[in-house]
Formats: sequence, C-alpha cells, structure tokens
Amino acid sequence: MNKELIIRSNSSAIDFALLKDGKLIELHKEDNDSNFSVGDIYLAKIRKAVPGLNAAFVNVGYEKDGFLHYHDLGPQISSLMKFIKRVSTGKLRDYSLKNYSFEKDIDKDGSITDVLKSNQSILVQIVKEPISTKGPRISSELSLAGRYIVLVPFSNRISVSQKIEDKEEKDRLKRLVKSIKPKGFGVIVRTVAEGKKVADLDKDLQNLMNRWTGMCKKLYKASTPSKVLGELNRANSLLRDMFNESFTSICTDEEALYTQIKDYVSEISPDKESIVKQYQSNVPIFEKFGIERQIKTGFGKTVSMSKGAYLVIEHTEAMHVIDVNSGNRSNKAKNQEETALEVNLISATEVARQLRLRDMGGIIVVDFIDMNKAENRKALYNHLRDEMSDDRAKHKILPPTKFGLIQITRQRVRPEMNIKTREKNPNGEGEIEAPIVVINKINADLQKLIKKGHKKLSLTAHPFVAAYLTRGIPSPRSKWFFDHKRWVKILPRDAYTYLEYHFHDSKGEEIN
Repeated sequence: MNKELIIRSNSSAIDFALLKDGKLIELHKEDNDSNFSVGDIYLAKIRKAVPGLNAAFVNVGYEKDGFLHYHDLGPQISSLMKFIKRVSTGKLRDYSLKNYSFEKDIDKDGSITDVLKSNQSILVQIVKEPISTKGPRISSELSLAGRYIVLVPFSNRISVSQKIEDKEEKDRLKRLVKSIKPKGFGVIVRTVAEGKKVADLDKDLQNLMNRWTGMCKKLYKASTPSKVLGELNRANSLLRDMFNESFTSICTDEEALYTQIKDYVSEISPDKESIVKQYQSNVPIFEKFGIERQIKTGFGKTVSMSKGAYLVIEHTEAMHVIDVNSGNRSNKAKNQEETALEVNLISATEVARQLRLRDMGGIIVVDFIDMNKAENRKALYNHLRDEMSDDRAKHKILPPTKFGLIQITRQRVRPEMNIKTREKNPNGEGEIEAPIVVINKINADLQKLIKKGHKKLSLTAHPFVAAYLTRGIPSPRSKWFFDHKRWVKILPRDAYTYLEYHFHDSKGEEIN
C-alpha cells in the first residue's frame, strides 16, 4: 500500500489530497481566512449559563457563540479558572503546575450555574468547527497534541491508545511516560508511539511543554476573546496524525510550503525526508496526479465502481442514505447470492472511501443487496470494519439487519466536504453537469438498459461527446463491448445541446 499527499496552493486556500495506491481517499481545504480550526485554544468570555441545557454560551469571537456543555468542562475546571485569573493578572509566573495547588474536582452530575458565571474569562478549545447555522462546539478540558503523545493540563492520568493491542508494549510505554511526565499534567500515548524510545517521547513532551508555556505567556493582560494557541497548519497537522512508513511521496507546488514540510518531516522521521518533493511543471499538480478527474467523478449523486456496480448517495436533514446497485453484474455471476456478495464487498470498500472523502458525519444508512446466508452477511460486516479501520474519525458500525441495511455513525468535527459537480453553462445561463460526470451517467444508463434486456442499442449525442466515446485505443465504446458484449452505435447530432444524449432501441425509438 502506497500513500501520497499532494498539496496544491493558491492565493486563497491550500488543498490537500491523500491518495492510496493512486486513488483519492481524503480531500481537505485550508482557507487562509479560517479562524476557527479544531484544536485552537481561545481566551473567551462566558456570555450566559443556561441551566435548562446544563451548558453555557461562550463568546469566542465568532458570529455565533460557542456551545460549552457541563460534561465538557473537565473535572478540574475550578483549578483552570483560578489559574487563568492568577496568570492574566500577573500573580502567577510559574506555568509548570508542579507547585500549583489544585482545587477539588467538580461533581460529575452538577449544574453549570454552580461552576460558571456570566462575564467570567475561560480557556476553551475548539472541538467542532462552526457548521451551518451553529457556532463552534468547545471544551475547557484542554489537550495539546504532539506526534507521539497528547499533553493534558490539570490531570495526572496516563493512558495508552487502544489501537496498541500488545499488553507488554502498553506497560512499557506507561512506564516510560511515568518516568518523564511533569507533575500536574496527564499524558495520552498515541498509536504511532508503538516501539519508540524514551528519547523520542521526551523530545515530543518538551515541545508540547514549550507550547504550553508560550500560550500561558499570552494570557497576561490578554483581551477577550482572543486566540492564544493555534493548531499546527493543516499540512503539518495531517502529517502529525497520519504519517507512517506507508507514505511514499509528499508533493507540493509552493516553495515555502515545501521547505516547511521538509523541515517538519526531517524532525518527525529523518529517514523519510527524501520523499518530500517540490512540483515544478506547467501542468497543474492536481491534473498531473489525476486528482481533478477523481474529484469531479467522486462527488456526484451517482458513484460508479468496478464490475458495473454503482452507488446512489442521498443527503437528508436527518441522515445520509446510500443505495447499492449491482448494475450489469447480475448477468455474469453463477447465482444471485454470489453476485450479491461480490457487489457488496466492492461497495463496502467504496462506501468507506466516500465517507472519508466527503467527510460525511452523523447517521449513515447503507442499503446493501440482500444476502440469505449468515456467513456472507458476517463477511460483509467484517470487510466494512476493516476498510474503515484507517478512518481517523470516531465511528461505530452495526451488523447488517435482516433487510440488508448497515447503520453507521461517524463523528464530524468540520463542515462536510461538498463539491458541486455542476458547472456554469459555457453557452448560456444556468448550470450544467461537468462533461466528465455526463460520461459516467451514460455508462450508468447503459448498464441499466442492458440489465433490462435491451439487445441492440444506439446512442445519439453532441458531436464532441460522440467523438470522445469513439476515439482512442481502446475507445470508451470498445470497453463497453468487452464489458457488456454489446456494440453500441453512436451517432453525432449537431442540434443537441452540449450535454444532451439519448439511447434508442432496435427500432430506433427513444428509450426514456
């Protein structure tokens, strides 16, 4: 498995595309004017505590107040509030917490009004970016993420990632962290720390302590609301969270970003520094790596897959619904159960990719093709879990129901990645489908017609589309012949609009 991170920079934003064996699996965008990112820490002001919600609305400088629930305060909120007050007034200059007197933990079933009052200053961290009409979701249980560990102020707990399954390795890491952990701070050991030496963990810890000290220095006479600690830029934060030995290339088209990433990779993995490259060509970087095409074909309502199968993805206010269709595959398999399992396994892989690619969150219901055998349903469930194991977002997958439905919940901390597949009409007003998407729609329609039993088909289309389908070795039409054993006659029609097309039966009558 090869992973590549391709980074495109322009004046207004930076786009990050993560490829797995050449296939786009994640797409991120960092706007230059984005002020509220997950992980940012703000010195904010309590606007109002609402007992009915057991939460407070907090002014963090966004047009909508941040939402702070009682359960997101953290048990040591009283210690944090006292610390903020003393540091901001200059009465406390030692930020290490080793001589700091901690307050009693708050009651886990208490009321927000017993802890917070209006106009109080408080340190909060963004845990969910503003989405739609909602302001940011925030927490006052702060954490500073590093490469190998996460530092948690006002805590003494040491925990190790559940993804590290070896008990001896867990115990070893706990012993190492216990020997270097500063008093007053808790530590969470991340998955990538597996097998690392104490020197690596200590270096990471010292970097985080320096960030904590730098943040505390900003609190003195700071105005509210104001950002006191920013998350790493998106490129470095992605590398911090995802980088491993499977990465084979990191490529960017901006010199400053290239230098910055190269320095960061040399720090976290010196032997991988050589995979960082600066892209220099007249061909746009996303075109060169085939990303632009994958974006336009991957974000539509219909998503084509191998073997003729395809997905239909619908978005509603309450949930996302994904329907699995076998396309022409049913004509090729020995029996229905075999067809269903094959198509479902292909679809599970694509569903896992689409969830990451679009960053879909909330409730997702996938309508797989019905299977009668329990072992096949179990195989599908296990395959989907394996495919989603690399997904960094918290998620839960329920086993298939008797109706063939699989329910998934997936955490969303940023707005969903939604790219329009319709473009401005070059020949008039309004919008039209992107040409490359129309080719995919023609493919899907052809599969449906063959599945319905049509033997002899012809296609009429705009001369440009007709030319695309008939030219090249092999041409798209030749591929249809190899896949479906049907030769489709393609006729250009000058009177058609650019993206208009129609299928006709053996009598030449148009098929709706």
